[in-house]
Amino acid sequence: MSEPLLPLREPLKPPADYPQSRVASHDEALSARRVEGLFLATGALQRGHFLLKSGRHGDRYLEKWALLQHPDAAAEVCALLAERALVVAQAAAVEIDLVAGPTTGGVLLAYEIGRLLGVRGIFAEEVAGDAGAVRREFRRGFQIPPRARVLMVDDILTTGGSLQALLPPLLAAGAHPIAAAVVASRSPDLRSIEIPGRESIPLIAALTLDLPTYEASECPLCAAGEPIGAPGSSGR
Repeated sequence: MSEPLLPLREPLKPPADYPQSRVASHDEALSARRVEGLFLATGALQRGHFLLKSGRHGDRYLEKWALLQHPDAAAEVCALLAERALVVAQAAAVEIDLVAGPTTGGVLLAYEIGRLLGVRGIFAEEVAGDAGAVRREFRRGFQIPPRARVLMVDDILTTGGSLQALLPPLLAAGAHPIAAAVVASRSPDLRSIEIPGRESIPLIAALTLDLPTYEASECPLCAAGEPIGAPGSSGR
């Protein structure tokens, strides 16, 4: 037998009291525990004083790329989200035609979840308008068919702003967002995404953590004089 091209690597090892292998997606509590274990195993759950992309402050930060840089972990979380999204679509008696996410984390998620669902995965980029306002656009020749049923995806959700920014270009193309899926939500009370003039759509989160955030004027870490950092290239 020939030798493998690359040496075998040690799999990620979550803490001992977390599931050590994949679990069924329908068991939400256990699968969330598994995803949290992957965040801990990769050092993606960090403590400190952080300025989040939303502008709010927090004492814990989810560094998605610490997790997503591991293909096996990323694929496992994407499979979990794809399976949950299929359940939502089947309950609504619709199919998923397209997966769309925002740059940057949403690019990877859209392509992998799209692959699992057998549909295209596309992404929207930030574009500065004439007045300096930033909006999202689907560029690079991406086509969105009218009435396409779209699953929106993103990495970490705090206020839902990145997903909300996907809505204008999707709705302008005549698409129908049917659900949103995220790797982790920092906002347990946010269970759906509001669409102006339409019914809200369900939010699917592989992991939901109650991580308080604060306005700068109310931040206890600021009051204590703790230095603040803006993690990640986007400051999220």
